[in-house]
Amino acid sequence: MVDTNGAAMPLLMRTPRIDQVGVVERAARITKRSIKKETKVNGLLLTLNMIDLTTLEGKDSEGKVKQMCYKAKHLLDTYPGLPTVAAVCVYPAMVHTAKKAVEGTGIRVASVATGFPSGQASHEVKISETKFAVEQGADEVDMVISRGKFLAGEYNFVFDEIAAIKEACGNARLKVILETGELVTFDKVRRASDIAMYAGADFIKTSTGKVTPAATLPVTLVMLEAIRDFHYDTGRMVGMKPAGGISKSKLALHYLVMLNEVLGEEWMNNQWFRFGASSLANDVLMQLMKEKTGVYQGKDYFSLD
Repeated sequence: MVDTNGAAMPLLMRTPRIDQVGVVERAARITKRSIKKETKVNGLLLTLNMIDLTTLEGKDSEGKVKQMCYKAKHLLDTYPGLPTVAAVCVYPAMVHTAKKAVEGTGIRVASVATGFPSGQASHEVKISETKFAVEQGADEVDMVISRGKFLAGEYNFVFDEIAAIKEACGNARLKVILETGELVTFDKVRRASDIAMYAGADFIKTSTGKVTPAATLPVTLVMLEAIRDFHYDTGRMVGMKPAGGISKSKLALHYLVMLNEVLGEEWMNNQWFRFGASSLANDVLMQLMKEKTGVYQGKDYFSLD
């Protein structure tokens, strides 16, 4: 391991080792829970309100972003009283378009930055891109850590870079993407979580959605426990965002059960928990209509974007 005598070293001294077998077994037990009737409906509505509706493709255009924002505002007009999603998430070049499209709704605009998804950009480019996104109106910035540096043991580099991006965010909240599928082990996920939080992250996030595996229940459990321990140590709340591969309502409800058991009621809102997703919203809407009418509607009843 590379010697790190700076800011990150005290954190590494406190970072615990993770019992992989225990984490996997505990996460598996959560999937055995059965949620029915009113509790299920409440969970589905909460899930909907925690979604960051996302489009992050090379083919994104102003028209596609406007359509996604329209969906964010009008999830299902035939179902009165639905909440909106928490945010829309776009590339920096599309922040201005998204900001205008959701104006006055309370829906936040999140922007990826820092050379998303690889993080392979210079420090100057990462800072510039972050500032540009905020100047365009981003309420939140989703940055990626330099996984190559982290895996090489250059933990102070990762810490300092996160701290610099946090400063560049100004009043915007910072979500730090670990890309857990590339970190491989739970021990590394825990260490990266601790570094991100002590460097100033407002949220820690599993994945870009561009790498497999993306979010998983065991990885999320490790990160939630890191948030819990950080809160015990500092008194500061940090949010959690699993992203990538969460497309079914049943799985989303399992995440909420885990969230409640590890962190409790204070975190059970979109101020402190998000789902990064593009297709989850439609499945939630389908399940809500099933609970309301007793029958499933076809996928064609819901807009794709």
